[in-house]
Formats: sequence, structure tokens, C-alpha cells
Amino acid sequence: MIDYSIYLVTDSSGLTEKNFFRIIEQACKSGVTLLQLREKELSTRDFYQRALKVKQITDHYKIPLIINDHLDICLAVDAAGLHIGDDEMPVEICRQLIGDKILGVSVKSLEAANEAEDAGADYFGVGAIFPTETKDTSLVAINTLKEITGCTQLPVVAIGGIKENNLEELSGSKINGVAIVSEIMQSPNIEAKVLALKNKFKDNKEQVNGK
Repeated sequence: MIDYSIYLVTDSSGLTEKNFFRIIEQACKSGVTLLQLREKELSTRDFYQRALKVKQITDHYKIPLIINDHLDICLAVDAAGLHIGDDEMPVEICRQLIGDKILGVSVKSLEAANEAEDAGADYFGVGAIFPTETKDTSLVAINTLKEITGCTQLPVVAIGGIKENNLEELSGSKINGVAIVSEIMQSPNIEAKVLALKNKFKDNKEQVNGK
């Protein structure tokens, strides 16, 4: 069973390679439950080399590593899974190529979620829920998020501008987790931030999941 609750999506912007790996190590040690390596600016070769190093860390802490967009790198480093957007290779083709690895798909509507589920997705990333500088994308209404979680049995992770101080706004959405980018990657105290997010998600689980 995959724990999607605190899903770290990396962003190396403005970081030295040394600091990037330090943050990844601290985040994994502090309790993130899933990690997606997202590198929009690196060449395929550099992304591959970085993925190998990150996988050493995630393997050590027994955290599933998800590769963003690059199916070839996902297979090359034997990552736990792949996450694709709505402009990537078709979901059904990705499913055929990665076999039983985890397949996540970004969706912004119930229709897109239904199509991705039928094509073989394992979970959905829905967003951006709040404004964010880490990804240029349109916002998804919280009501749409609730509509998706209400109509699928697959895990749903909310993404986009989610922070410790706005997580409770997702009350009643029945999400399985929150994808966090800058709130962790740019935190001056990674351990304290991850712990705070974990506690906030746990403490608000009844409200967040509408139980």
C-alpha cells in the first residue's frame, strides 16, 4: 500500500547540487512518504545521473521514487513509478511500457480522470489548487477536486501552492495526500517543516477527508 500523504515534488531552482541532495536527504529522513523527481531544465543525461543519486537516498529510506514525465529514465533507474501530465505520452501506452510500476496522471477535470482511470492510471495529481510559482498552470477549483475524489476509487493527491497554513482549506475533499514543492524545498528547517506538515495532515484528517 502506497502512502500518498506527504508527497514531495522536487524543484532544484536556485539550489546547488550539494544543497539539493541535502534537502532530499533531510526530507526523506524526516518522513515524506513519496518523492517525485521533477527536473524541467536538465538534459536527459543529467536527469538520469541525478535520478540515480536520488534513488540511492529514497531506497535507503524505503520511499517510492516517482519520475516526472521521463518514461525512459523511470525504466533506466528502475524507479517505483512514473508521473505524466496531460500533454505527455498516452496513459495506455505508458501503462504498457512500465508494466506494474506506479503510474500517476495529472488531471484537471472529472472527465480527464475517468479517461485516465480507464487507461490504467494508479493515482491522480489534481491541481494547481492554489497559485504557485513552481509550475505555470491554471487553477482547479476545490469543488472540482471534490468531484473527482467523489467519483473514483483511485488515490487523489492535491497539488499546487499547498502549504501548512492552507492545507485545512481542503476540508471535505477526501484526498489521499498533498503534493508539496516549495514549502519543503525552500524551508530553512526541513525536518521541522515535514513534521509540521505530517502533523497538520494527520490532525486534520477527519476534516480533510470528510469523516
